[in-house]
Amino acid sequence: MSKSLETKRRVTQFSTPVGLIAAVFAGMFAPAQGRVNGALSTALGDGMPAALISFVTGLVAVSLVLVLTRSGRESMRELPTMIREKTFPWWYMLAGLIGAYYVLAQTITVPIVGVALFTVANIAGRTVSGLLTDSTGFAGGDKRRITFLQVLGSVLAIIGVIWAVWPSLISHGASTEWLLPILFPISAGFFFAFQQAMNGTQTKYYGTPIPATFFNFASGTVALGVVVLISTLVEPVPGHFPSEWWMYTGGLLGAVFIAASAVLVRYMGTLLTGLGFLAGQLLGSIALDLLVPVEGSSVTFYTISGTFLTLVAVIVASLPSKDRATRQKR
Repeated sequence: MSKSLETKRRVTQFSTPVGLIAAVFAGMFAPAQGRVNGALSTALGDGMPAALISFVTGLVAVSLVLVLTRSGRESMRELPTMIREKTFPWWYMLAGLIGAYYVLAQTITVPIVGVALFTVANIAGRTVSGLLTDSTGFAGGDKRRITFLQVLGSVLAIIGVIWAVWPSLISHGASTEWLLPILFPISAGFFFAFQQAMNGTQTKYYGTPIPATFFNFASGTVALGVVVLISTLVEPVPGHFPSEWWMYTGGLLGAVFIAASAVLVRYMGTLLTGLGFLAGQLLGSIALDLLVPVEGSSVTFYTISGTFLTLVAVIVASLPSKDRATRQKR
């Protein structure tokens, strides 16, 4: 890699408060994407083709940004050298497969256990993996000693999510049928922090999140394309392609989320970044339900108080501790 290009590769540094605000803001795009993809899924009558369309539109948009920006073009020109010199493992570029796995897990599991339990299980998996990837310095990230406040914040975040969706959990009821399906959202959440770390490492060397975001959409599109092809051979898509343009914008919203994650994780770690996203996710969900309500949506005391507890959890986890170790870079 040329020294001149190396010196250009400087991703903006973030203080923890600024980074958390950015993470919360980016997290708000997730429920918006879910609402858009949900509407497309309803129109098509199948969630998997809707997810594929979301990935394809995201891939097209990011491809244009990649081609039209100087930083994107320079990074792609240097990619063969990075792979040859093993700057980072080539399979980090397949991190998008984890996103495809999440969609698959959601499609299979939600009809069985419900959205509420899927969300709780997924967040639990995310939190555990966030602690693990930070403490081990996975993917060449900074090793971060896990503090009591971070563990406390993680526990409070999980409790906050459970409380926010408590009415749905109660109404859905318990069943032994959950035992096997619940492993899907847990594992999808667990892999999420690893996806963040791999994207963060790529961004560190590219100097921009654009290529990492591109490869996320590319690998996810291929994986979902294979799944959808097989499923449509068995049973054609029952619905129709809607004429509403906004139903095809899910990929654009997802691109913001992925790009922000790739940048922020380098400076805050996967745990704090993930908790910030979670808080934004809950805040965004409340905003959508208040401003653009749909059938079945509601904002309750549980939703508001659970979201507030999650925000408290993020603040607690981000507080400095005398036990926090000096970051060690690999």
